[in-house]
Amino acid sequence: MSANVAAIVMAAGQGTRMKSGKAKVLHAVCEEPMVSYPVRLAQALGAAPVVLVVGHQAEAVEAEVTRRFPDGVAFALQAEQKGTGHAVMMGLGALPDFEGRIFILSGDVPLLTRGTLERLAASVGDADPLALVSFLLDDPTGYGRLIRDGEGRLARIVEHKDASEAERAVQEVNAGIYYVDAAFLRSALARLGNDNAQGEYYLTDIVGIALADGHTVRSVLADPQEVAGANDRAQLADLDRAMRRRVNAALMATGVTLVDPERTYIGSQVQIGRDTVVEPNVYLRGQTAIGADCIVDTGCVLSDATIGDGVHIKPYTVIEDATVHREAIIGPFSRLRPKAEIMEHAHVGNFVELKNAQLGPGAKANHLAYIGDASVGPKANVGAGTITCNYDGYGKYRTNIGAGVFVGSNATLVAPLTIGDNAYVAAGSTITDEVMPDDVAFGRARQVVKQGRATALREKAKAEAEAAKKAKGKVG
Repeated sequence: MSANVAAIVMAAGQGTRMKSGKAKVLHAVCEEPMVSYPVRLAQALGAAPVVLVVGHQAEAVEAEVTRRFPDGVAFALQAEQKGTGHAVMMGLGALPDFEGRIFILSGDVPLLTRGTLERLAASVGDADPLALVSFLLDDPTGYGRLIRDGEGRLARIVEHKDASEAERAVQEVNAGIYYVDAAFLRSALARLGNDNAQGEYYLTDIVGIALADGHTVRSVLADPQEVAGANDRAQLADLDRAMRRRVNAALMATGVTLVDPERTYIGSQVQIGRDTVVEPNVYLRGQTAIGADCIVDTGCVLSDATIGDGVHIKPYTVIEDATVHREAIIGPFSRLRPKAEIMEHAHVGNFVELKNAQLGPGAKANHLAYIGDASVGPKANVGAGTITCNYDGYGKYRTNIGAGVFVGSNATLVAPLTIGDNAYVAAGSTITDEVMPDDVAFGRARQVVKQGRATALREKAKAEAEAAKKAKGKVG
């Protein structure tokens, strides 16, 4: 491969068959926008810069790509849709002084592999200006056919509508993926015409120009699935399934156990360590990274989560932009919101929610608690029904719970608040003032018992109900 490589990724189309208010290339495959895949692939091959040609919803596409790839991506606008040749003209305008080779890729072809592009680059000699990817179809209706001479060399590409019966029988078709010398590309694009029914500039015409100039045009075969695009929702679903199988197979090859790969949904950027077990109906999204020897039980959803070694995430837990350290236990039915951090050997139990909060080593919050904008010290215990009142309608305030603290059930902790090490908060208390280390804090009304009053209260309630019923009958 040339040491000086750039890439042009075509991503300007609307994708009307998607029937969507969102640009086609922003539709997700395996939890990631389609356009991310060719951009990442080009960068992995050393392409610099990568030029993304945008058009429909240009601002939205640029914003999403910039968020995911803050460096190395330039943008070119194709304001009018005048064909693939025109799109590449716009992209080449962002490379005015570039000399070298250019990959031309499509923003809606996410399954293309590095191996295929490396073979494509390796197929060209120094004198060859152009190489392309082809594939074989049992039914190539609608595709441009690659017509070869008696020695197997590419002689021309003929569109389906212009092909003879013999040419239509050819099964090798053009994938629209190219590796081309920049100087030749400038010359060929300048010679493109748009004298056709659509008034468009076709990129495939550069092949004919190269052949007419006496050059050899190389080609490499790819799997049809690898170069497939998505024009509608059904094709999008096909690509998603194929990518998911590829991702899952790669993870299992590294020593990850997926109990039912067909019902496990893992994003392409997710990392999972050896001997981790992932149960069915789990969704792992974004930049999630899971360590070794973990268990992720059924129904869990993790997004941009960082999970240490030996963690057990029990069923139906939701974790978003949070960190769980080694050998912690989370769930079932727990929720960790952004900036939650669970330290080693800590426990978060059923229906416990943490947000912007830290649970110290060995600490426990096992039942029905909300811990927000708080820190909980090592080996502290937060009882069932406890909440940190962190918001007063205007601002957020922190609660700091020390090491070894025991917080009884149904405690209400009103921030800002500090509870010192080894203190004890009685069940049912509302705590508003600082609790010093080793203190016991009560914040509840004294219990009052009225002996023998229960029967009288029941008789009174019964009499009132009967009176109300009679009164209702008279009014009726």
